[in-house]
Amino acid sequence: MSFLRPVLAALALALATPALAEMKIQEVTSPGGVKAWLVEDHGIPFTALEIRFVGGTSLDAPGKRGATNLMAGLIEEGAGDLDSRGFAEARDALAASFRFDASNDAFSVSAKFLTENRDQAVDLLALALTDPRFDQDAVDRVREQVLSGLRSDEKDAGTIASRSFDRLAFGDHPYASAGEGTVDSVTALTRDDVIAAWKGALARDRVVIGAAGDITAEELGLVIDRLLGGLPATGAPQPGPAPWLLKPGVTVVDFPSPQSVVYFGHQGIDRDDPDFFAAYLLNEVMAGGRFSSRLMREVREKRGLTYGIGTWLIPMDLADLYLGQFSASNDKAGPAMDVVKAEWARIAAEGITQQELDETKTYLTGSYALRFSGNGPIAGILAGMQLDHLPIDYVDTRNDKIEAITLEDVQRVAKRLYQPDQLHFVVVGQPTGLTSTP
Repeated sequence: MSFLRPVLAALALALATPALAEMKIQEVTSPGGVKAWLVEDHGIPFTALEIRFVGGTSLDAPGKRGATNLMAGLIEEGAGDLDSRGFAEARDALAASFRFDASNDAFSVSAKFLTENRDQAVDLLALALTDPRFDQDAVDRVREQVLSGLRSDEKDAGTIASRSFDRLAFGDHPYASAGEGTVDSVTALTRDDVIAAWKGALARDRVVIGAAGDITAEELGLVIDRLLGGLPATGAPQPGPAPWLLKPGVTVVDFPSPQSVVYFGHQGIDRDDPDFFAAYLLNEVMAGGRFSSRLMREVREKRGLTYGIGTWLIPMDLADLYLGQFSASNDKAGPAMDVVKAEWARIAAEGITQQELDETKTYLTGSYALRFSGNGPIAGILAGMQLDHLPIDYVDTRNDKIEAITLEDVQRVAKRLYQPDQLHFVVVGQPTGLTSTP
């Protein structure tokens, strides 16, 4: 049935594009002064909310690594007069969905609720945000779940490679260690540490909100104040910019496996940089995810050195990365790294072709509408746009910015973005002929 895929993709795009073209983003200010972005859609009687508190696991106090992540796993394990089971039963009775997550740069709250149950669902979510219980039995139980994951991570080559790269790159900064913490740090966390993390991460001075669905601007304003009115005005101080300490070279981490996992990269480019769109397009050409990308063609198709390879621009709040990853048998890891370095140097020296530019523009502009596939994704995109300090009309202008990129733009940015002499490779496995460089 492979012949159907292009037809289905074209049909999905045709259906999605008018919805995107008609989507109107409103800026809403609650009576309490909190701003949010909203896309109204009254076709289905439910609403999706995305609330992001800037800071995330980077706010962990010294010696308390993993506290914010543990708090994220506990915040709906009972609130107010409801214990863990009572809270879950109340949420399920409303057919509501709440999800809490902590990343490097944000604490995220995702909520979906039916219009007929909006008031009760908002009250329940507000209870979780402003009056979580953090009962000791729940702390102990969720801590064991986190520890189980951490012990598993210690045996995962990909996780080891990623965390080794971060540790080498960022030194003593929070970005240098996993937000989940370590077995030792999480074991030592107390209930008081969890409460301190909650007070530090959830505050009104660091919140952005996206909403989509069956709700008006006036109704959303009232919902926001009910949800956030009980939170403190300010939270924990943000850490400063992360240093970049990673020198070019190779780090080999011995790991008994027939395959090596390789992470590689160097510093990236800020999301606010005028050259970001050209860099984004260049990355798509290099190894952004399509089988037609350069590294997929050179490393996988021509030489059979790996099944897959990808690269990503990762602009974070406090540092910017250009990161890549692949896995290869131990005897092929070194040759695959050589191809990566050669392609990095080639694109820096020669740029890309007009055909690559045109085809990549077509893909990036055509696929954009497919991201807006429902109220949940739309609410998430609205929150993400605000975190990235994008204008409210970005959805309307984004494809124009892609189309405006010229071949001269990408050739200039390629020389700036790709730094073959700065690449560092972290190899976890037992790669043939490779050793760590000084």
